[in-house]
Amino acid sequence: MAAPNNPHDDVLEWVQKDNRRFLRANIRVGDLDRTIKFYTEFFGMKVLSRQDFPEQKYSTAVVAYGPEETHFVLGLTHHHDAADKLDIGTAFNHFGLATQDVYGTVEKIRAAGGVITREPGPIAEGGRTIFAFVNDPDGYSFELILRPPTPEPLCQICLNVTDIDRSIEFYQKALGMNLLLPKYDASQFQYTIAMVGYGSDFTQTTIIELKYNYNVTEYTKGNGYAMLAIGTDDVYKSGAAVELVNKEHGGEIIRPPAVNPKTNTKITCFLDSDGFESVLVDNQDYVGFLGKSKDE
Repeated sequence: MAAPNNPHDDVLEWVQKDNRRFLRANIRVGDLDRTIKFYTEFFGMKVLSRQDFPEQKYSTAVVAYGPEETHFVLGLTHHHDAADKLDIGTAFNHFGLATQDVYGTVEKIRAAGGVITREPGPIAEGGRTIFAFVNDPDGYSFELILRPPTPEPLCQICLNVTDIDRSIEFYQKALGMNLLLPKYDASQFQYTIAMVGYGSDFTQTTIIELKYNYNVTEYTKGNGYAMLAIGTDDVYKSGAAVELVNKEHGGEIIRPPAVNPKTNTKITCFLDSDGFESVLVDNQDYVGFLGKSKDE
């Protein structure tokens, strides 16, 4: 007689087949107009929406390289209370942007008085990948990566983690991501990285780069980088899978699967083993919410 199926195995197997994509990352900024000007002029992003909430004392905007229905976007939030200062912290590392003109973009930013933290070039002599690092006006780091045209120019979120193997397993099991390249140990630079995401070609989609810096056991979260939103066909199954993996690797469900009354979308929110927040959003609800927002 065959053993009965373990429902835990069923939900973890379902995660691997779920229809998922990165929807957005939310960050806090010190001056919304200044940030929008920088992202549109130097990075070539477009403003998809902007809203002010004077009674609640904050403003928001969404910027991206295409519509939210098909592209990964950045949500920007500015709090009007100047006493509540922006603190990026040390846990968030950088965003990555694919561009066909690393050198030109760097020179434009330099000419405008921007901060270049790594000049364009390969990681080592003879290397094939050309990249540079720049800071936006708030100090968020952006890696400019030389690539041919891609559907997702906003191509990377890099997070500092304290146990890279644990993080890889968490994102694979709890969120159904793939390890897109073998884990790479750059011992000469004292770090190890791994790239996880959906699909199979890391140059055609947005990915998460997990970075372990040798001998660093603790980071500060700050109040800058807020969260990553991911689409799912079933928030309740997704939440059950995350809860299972949290028991094994740490983390916490901070909002059980339910309908968000503000947006009428089914969501669940959780922290991973390093305290990074992710939100799983029902795919159909998300598309419906976007359509409703445009009609209003």
